[in-house]
Amino acid sequence: MSNLELGLWSFPILLTMIFLRIPIGLAMLMVGFFGTWLVTGSWVPILAQMKSLTYDTFSNYSLSIVPLFLLMGQFATRGGMSQALFKAAETWLGHRKGGVAMAAVGACAGFGAICGSSLATAATMGQVALPELRRYGYSGALATGCLAAGGTLGILIPPSVVLVIYAILAEQNIIKLFLAAMVPGVLAALGYMLTIAVYVRLKPGSAGQRERAGYGERFTSLIAVWPVLVIFLLVIGGIYAGWFTPTEGAAVGAAGTGLVALVNRGLDWRGLGEAITGTAVSTGMIFFIVLGAAVYNGFLAFSQLPQELANTVAGLGISPWLVLLAILLCYLVFGCIMDSLSMILLTIPIFFPIVSVLDFGLPAEEMALWFGVLVLIVVEVGLITPPVGMNLFVINSMAPDVPLVRTYGGALPFVFSDVIRVAILVAFPAITLGLVRLLH
Repeated sequence: MSNLELGLWSFPILLTMIFLRIPIGLAMLMVGFFGTWLVTGSWVPILAQMKSLTYDTFSNYSLSIVPLFLLMGQFATRGGMSQALFKAAETWLGHRKGGVAMAAVGACAGFGAICGSSLATAATMGQVALPELRRYGYSGALATGCLAAGGTLGILIPPSVVLVIYAILAEQNIIKLFLAAMVPGVLAALGYMLTIAVYVRLKPGSAGQRERAGYGERFTSLIAVWPVLVIFLLVIGGIYAGWFTPTEGAAVGAAGTGLVALVNRGLDWRGLGEAITGTAVSTGMIFFIVLGAAVYNGFLAFSQLPQELANTVAGLGISPWLVLLAILLCYLVFGCIMDSLSMILLTIPIFFPIVSVLDFGLPAEEMALWFGVLVLIVVEVGLITPPVGMNLFVINSMAPDVPLVRTYGGALPFVFSDVIRVAILVAFPAITLGLVRLLH
């Protein structure tokens, strides 16, 4: 068997291991080890690689953003920010048809701007918004479906842990990538709200209506969310203004959310220990997956699979848009069996070299930013796509009276909204790249 064939066979073997519930990091590590041994015929290159690979991977300065953003999300969860965001959105939107569900999506968008994790956003906002949705007569399908979809905004609206990982893998500027994701993130929130508006009109019995809040109550609710706005502007605005690097911005954000949580009496010594422990556990899981991906990608480099695939696709003369469509469809399929971070780490080393040799009429850097945002959106769809949409399980576990199949049904309109948004962003790259071109 040739090295190229070994590289090709490694992918279905890896997917089979994942299907058998072997942790993705361990699966990539094992396939990478044995694949390298088969290619080189010796354990010496593997031992030589491991001697430096672990240090080289984890000493990457940009990776220090990951635990800081995770800690920021932990503090935000304990600081009462989710309740304040939902209360403010509910007072402004709750009286409309489907307004409480729209408020939940808006609160998810706001919380995602200071959290950076989809599962954390879904879990936190589910605890806050689900009781209110059920109180006002929302069906189990719509209540759980809108929260599962709203949770995906956590990895799209900057800051985002998955965006950071993509930036490292594709060797792109994190600041520009955050900027490119801003407008698509806002479009996602607006698209979900429009989906809710259509849903409640097609199924009038699926949603109740909250009484209209007075303007005094509305403006009072806005006062409670000023910490979220200040932290977001300080972190993102400070990074764009050049006041500090993305890593320093993450540290400032973590310190700011920690201070707010302390002032709001949501953080004590026990809570601080739990926040740090939770951050350490999540960071360890992510870093182990990153290490497994590094070993597997080393094997792919030995097999020459990415380079050969890129050359083959370029030589076929197929339309670049058809190749892009095929890649995005692959992500939709992968989303049914693995989580977003694993998809990024597993596929970007294979797909990015292919896309890089295709001509979309964009400079290389803009193409990388545009492709990264598209990938992130499709990965986001995977979080609410049956049968293994992680957000669906998180939200459904909070509503034990709602059958999982109803949660699946409630999420499908939002999947349709995502597909439409992907089509628009593919057809009009300027929507994604507009802010980058304006500010850089």
